[in-house]
Amino acid sequence: MAFTAPQPLPEHRRLEAMCGTFTGEEIQFASAWGPEERRRTSTLHAKMLDGFFVVSDYVQSEGSTVNFRGHGVYGYDAENACYRMHWFDSMGGPGSVVDGQFEGDVLTFEKATPHGHNRYRYTFKDDGYVFEIALSQDGVAWQPLMQATFTRTE
Repeated sequence: MAFTAPQPLPEHRRLEAMCGTFTGEEIQFASAWGPEERRRTSTLHAKMLDGFFVVSDYVQSEGSTVNFRGHGVYGYDAENACYRMHWFDSMGGPGSVVDGQFEGDVLTFEKATPHGHNRYRYTFKDDGYVFEIALSQDGVAWQPLMQATFTRTE
């Protein structure tokens, strides 16, 4: 019996919107992470891994100083019918795994933690996407933490 390689599903192909090289203009809103609004720039490089996963590398800068780096792996879990984000960054934590869903052109991941709730939202457009992070104590009332507008350069 011949081996038949698995084929990406339409759900996997939806993640292609994340692929490419992007520049970002970011706003970090006043919050517990910092009392004043901050503006930063970023670059992001993401590619598909054999049609199943997006692998991304992110670098955030304030002026000419790099102040944050991250690495994400995104995929579709057909068994659980959800998208899954694996995230690792220069904050030094153990990384995180967050499940999400598409609604139209918006991919939203949410996670409850001992410190509250986190929401990560990607709103896709023809030339890039808007990425937002929001925090909540109860999962109902959300406070924006950060918003980035990523424009595709390649």
